[in-house]
Amino acid sequence: MSAAPKQIKLSAFAKINLDLHVLGRRPDGYHELRTTFQSVALADTLTFTRSRGAFRITCDDPGCPTGRSNLVWRAASLVWRAAGRRGAPKGVTVRIDKRVPVQAGLGGGSSDAAAALRALPRLWRVDVAPHTLLRLASELGADVPYFLEGGTALGLNRGDVLVPLDDLARTWVVLIVPEFGVSTKDAFGWWDKSVGRPLKGRRGGATSPARHRRARRSASNDLEAVVAARHPILRRLTVRLKREGASHASLSGSGSAVFGLFADPVAAERAADVFAGHRVFVTRTLSRKECRKLAAN
Repeated sequence: MSAAPKQIKLSAFAKINLDLHVLGRRPDGYHELRTTFQSVALADTLTFTRSRGAFRITCDDPGCPTGRSNLVWRAASLVWRAAGRRGAPKGVTVRIDKRVPVQAGLGGGSSDAAAALRALPRLWRVDVAPHTLLRLASELGADVPYFLEGGTALGLNRGDVLVPLDDLARTWVVLIVPEFGVSTKDAFGWWDKSVGRPLKGRRGGATSPARHRRARRSASNDLEAVVAARHPILRRLTVRLKREGASHASLSGSGSAVFGLFADPVAAERAADVFAGHRVFVTRTLSRKECRKLAAN
């Protein structure tokens, strides 16, 4: 193995869910999903630096935890143990320059964790097989495996079983992030109370291809209605995005961010100006190849 670098700098791209269908509640407490993930160019920047002492995380966003609850810390712990090392991880400091809002349904924490899974084996000079890396990603969260690849992909099971799709043609994205966040746990809890149904079929595994074929294929988000019932502004934002020319507008994941898709940057910027009172980001979609190329700054 070559000498370990002293520092690695990576971009951790956000995602949107072009659609999200909840097929039912599983016996293990999770939910069976069918969703289309799409990478966008909005990204956190993570700088991993070899250092003395305990593993540390710093972040420029006070709303981002820097302790053991951070998925980057949990990723470090899993890689450390996979390497057969004892005790708590050490020897690396991670700086997170945060641009992806937290609790917005954009996957910022999961994307940061995937970046850690790529960087830390190199800094610690350990070999982690691709299938082991995928297993560790799945342990961290249902959408972490997606961020190891990016682009356009179908997510099944809990969202962790991935089927690569043809990349979406370059599309401009207007993201609007309200001043409140929505936790994934709360959003699915609201779905359970409103329209929840137990999943029929095999226990604890992916549903059959036939069941997925029977799922609604429309570009919609099954969580949007129950989240918007608690936060009506979200419905108003998606309606306004469509009025401003978005070809599609929806809640991303469990929210609170909503997005609109536009054919060109001029139309996207013009629409973004209408939402000047909110946190607004204008970005674009990324292909899998672009994610791999642009991840390392």
